[in-house]
Amino acid sequence: MTGAVRLEPVDEGNLEPLLSVAAAEAEPGEVMPPVEAPAGWSLARRDAFREFYRASFGGLDGPTRTRMYAIVAGGEVVGMVRMTRCDEPGAVETGMWLGRSARGQGLGAAALRELLNAAAAAGMHTVVAETTPKNLGAISVLKECGAELRDNGGKVRAKMCLDSVLPAR
Repeated sequence: MTGAVRLEPVDEGNLEPLLSVAAAEAEPGEVMPPVEAPAGWSLARRDAFREFYRASFGGLDGPTRTRMYAIVAGGEVVGMVRMTRCDEPGAVETGMWLGRSARGQGLGAAALRELLNAAAAAGMHTVVAETTPKNLGAISVLKECGAELRDNGGKVRAKMCLDSVLPAR
């Protein structure tokens, strides 16, 4: 399955499969902002997940300035990658999550490459990301996709310029 992914804009058709993989294979804090709700994947947290993801349905020009994509591998939704407009024209910030069973298979790098292509197609010239020094999986994906990494006070900041050739698949 390594590298064989496609991105589908998150919509009502794939929102429930995305929630299913999140609830089965991720912690709430990995896939959505914190909410006041009972611990774990309570009904209130599932509703908040749906509301959070539906807010991005307007895409880069919508109220959240965000386009979220379901990551699909082997015909199954395995995670999400997004891009959000930055204040700087032509720049977007990205983030992603994968269900536990999809991690370590090269799917994150493949999804990020697809996101970089989508960002370029949307007229963007820069994609940035931020993670922690302990998130070795994210750092590896960013390096594999040609990101310039720098330590910024306990955070790792990544920058990928789309004006150059994207790394080979």
